[in-house]
Amino acid sequence: MSFNQRLLDYLHASPTPWHATKNMQQLLQEAGFELLDERDEWSIQPGKGYVVTRNGSSLIAFTTGRAEYTKTGFRMVGAHTDSPCLQVKPAPEIKKHGYLQLGVETYGGVLLNPWFDRDLSLAGRVVYTDSNNQLKSTLINFEKAIATIPSLAIHLDRGANKERTVNPQTDIPPVLCHLPDDDTADFRSLLLKHLKEQGVAAEKVVDFDLRFFDTQAPAQIGLRDEFIASARLDNLLSCFVGTEALLNAGTDAEYPFLLVCNDHEECGSLSTTGAQGPFLKDVLERVIGSGADFTRTMQNSLLISADNAHGIHPNFADKHDSNHGPLLNAGPVIKINANQRYATTDETSSLFRWVCEMEGVPVQQFVTRTDMGCGSTIGPLTSGELGVRTLDVGLPTFGMHSIRELAGTKDAEYLVKVLKRLASMEQLVIS
Repeated sequence: MSFNQRLLDYLHASPTPWHATKNMQQLLQEAGFELLDERDEWSIQPGKGYVVTRNGSSLIAFTTGRAEYTKTGFRMVGAHTDSPCLQVKPAPEIKKHGYLQLGVETYGGVLLNPWFDRDLSLAGRVVYTDSNNQLKSTLINFEKAIATIPSLAIHLDRGANKERTVNPQTDIPPVLCHLPDDDTADFRSLLLKHLKEQGVAAEKVVDFDLRFFDTQAPAQIGLRDEFIASARLDNLLSCFVGTEALLNAGTDAEYPFLLVCNDHEECGSLSTTGAQGPFLKDVLERVIGSGADFTRTMQNSLLISADNAHGIHPNFADKHDSNHGPLLNAGPVIKINANQRYATTDETSSLFRWVCEMEGVPVQQFVTRTDMGCGSTIGPLTSGELGVRTLDVGLPTFGMHSIRELAGTKDAEYLVKVLKRLASMEQLVIS
């Protein structure tokens, strides 16, 4: 199966951070990575690969290598599993004018307009009790379209193409079905019915974390098939790239290589599973040790923070600095910000450019216009937590935070090639 087809399959099978994490875990375990549980004692051996998850929505996978950590450091890749979306509220039922709707919150910086008139489904995690009154959890995915958010007809809003705004409280509750006046529909009951239909021995739904998603499958599009169109490219594209690079390095790699995919980047990263939380440091200290050994290892390490970059939009080119407009299919993008919204330094940028040149991979750069605000990534947060030298890179995309984003068919493979070369390099420090 081609690289891009594997990417499309992964995107389609990963509508939520839990599904994305589970699918990465499965790929790694099939390749010989041993699953660890944070609640157990660990016996980490040289020349092996391990994978551990937290909350089912964040993942760390690593190879131990055969060299001494304090001398060679870790080659690390970071990404995030979450994407902006519509999250179902705890008491979501809205019954109006004969329809059942669900109340939703916006998760992250959602671009709301593209969510209208799409075929939507639901996926996520449900906690339930079984026949023994034991709490259990399971992932669910309705898969088929069960809802939509209809647009208001232009006849009822003649200024829609000029000035329509979206109120996230009143304008976007999805419509699920007709609801007779005497129907007392309860969302938890609907979830319970679905669980039983899927063969889950559930007696009562206790709680849930569910997100709507577009059922339109990811696709390779364009007159010459040069684009990938999909939801959640930000940032499952980087999760897939990191997983591919780790698999290519193999469990018996000479030097230690680590992939971290954090949840909650889109809402600030401050959580038990986020980049500003303790997950990565907790795992590394169990592998390396603390104190001087940890510091020495981090000072010989390098983190590649991989998140999407804004490709220069041909219809809105003035939104870019004229000298920093990345093109799709023209290579990975080094992301730079003077105020540390990105963690790139001249040293880490030079190292990445050097490896790209050795591999024959084109490289681009992005700087936000000086009169515009700049987004951020897990890069500065992870760098600040660990003291590790960091580079922020991204694959150029259009429509970031839309329900359907666009990337090039070449760029992800370019980045895998560079990461594979970095994984095999003995020294990551510039003398």
